[in-house]
Amino acid sequence: MTWSPQQTRRFARQYKKLHDNTAKDVDYAVEDVTRNPQIGERKKGDLAALRVHKFHSGGLLHLLGYTLDEGVRLIYLEAVAPHENFYRDLKR
Repeated sequence: MTWSPQQTRRFARQYKKLHDNTAKDVDYAVEDVTRNPQIGERKKGDLAALRVHKFHSGGLLHLLGYTLDEGVRLIYLEAVAPHENFYRDLKR
């Protein structure tokens, strides 16, 4: 059984604001995560449930934050943004 990605409202708002080229790179990153959900680095502390997959787009390092639901094999796409202030904004 394969994993299915599911967007959160935060992710959908952030994705809508991205440039077309960056959105295309995000789509590739989502495909990578869907094929192998363990690819992302697991965080600690307040964000312990979160995994982060790093990728480059337009010369900037972008982060794709997601959580996993093992029971129904869903990947919840939480956030996508450049590295700057990514974790601070996620804690809000």
